[in-house]
Amino acid sequence: MMMRRSVTRHANTMLVTVGTRFFSGTAATKARAVAKEVVLGAPVKGAGHHIGTSMKYWIRSPAIHGKVRNLSYASLEKEQANRMNSASVTDSAGENKNEKEIVSYWGVPPSKITKEDGTEWNWNCFRPWEAYKADLSIDLKKHHVPVTFMDKLAYWIVKALRLPTDIFFQRRYGCRAMMLETVAAVPGMVGGMLLHCKSLRRFEHSGGWIKALLEEAENERMHLMTFMEVAKPRWYERALVFTVQGVFFNAYFLGYLMSPKFAHRMVGYLEEEAIHSYTEFLKELDKGNIENVPAPAIAIDYWQLPPDSTLRDVVMVVRADEAHHRDVNHFASDIHYQGRELRESPAPVGYH
Repeated sequence: MMMRRSVTRHANTMLVTVGTRFFSGTAATKARAVAKEVVLGAPVKGAGHHIGTSMKYWIRSPAIHGKVRNLSYASLEKEQANRMNSASVTDSAGENKNEKEIVSYWGVPPSKITKEDGTEWNWNCFRPWEAYKADLSIDLKKHHVPVTFMDKLAYWIVKALRLPTDIFFQRRYGCRAMMLETVAAVPGMVGGMLLHCKSLRRFEHSGGWIKALLEEAENERMHLMTFMEVAKPRWYERALVFTVQGVFFNAYFLGYLMSPKFAHRMVGYLEEEAIHSYTEFLKELDKGNIENVPAPAIAIDYWQLPPDSTLRDVVMVVRADEAHHRDVNHFASDIHYQGRELRESPAPVGYH
């Protein structure tokens, strides 16, 4: 009897040391039972016949430098996870292949998504309902004539930034597009983040502008994901991204805090320059100076392009996206110039 009481106290003390952080109620009850079974050698109801295995899963070495080493209850799934990691699956072509699956204790199931034709959806970075057809009828020649000092400042800053870009990339428009998209995705994220914080501080709605700006940032990022399939960045270009993005992020962050109307106006002019760059890209494709390769698969799905689309088709839809971003940012700047808040005007959410 004294032996059993000592064992019970030992098991309870061990579990208290380990803490509820690592065990559910059921796991703790079973752990006590297994602890008794191991020490006394007597069968315990409900403990099962896998004494050694269960003990290994729940508790390890109760005396290591005076502390208790423990395992999460998720370790109970270890063997099952190992089996599932090597499970055989069938790919879209009907061939069997071994594919590792992520198994989680938290029970978040992987989503299985198919296209409208029933084939498997291959992308995790966006979903079918986020894909769209670009509006190619948008006016590409619209331009905001700078009138105020702030407008002129924004305009000439953008013109000054174009000079080193032209010198560095010259006619390498594929690399130029890829590298510039690493910067173009910053303003929407910064603006959306600051509006998000402002909405929380003031306990007020944003009028949909947070979502609109984050949509812009995501759209620009998808441009990058597309051009990555066309042009591979060199090591020094990757290093350039760290430098330029770091400087531009902080500069735009401070600029947006000081004057949102100036920040949006500058992005509007940046988008006008992007339209010009993609127009030059198209001219080089038409001249045959750049090979008109098949469109990347990600671009075909994202912009719902025909299967036989080419790089030229991709540049066309990207240029149309930039024109829409131009309109949104000039519109946002105009709202501020009229002394209004962005939330007072419905945001152009989904404006593509």
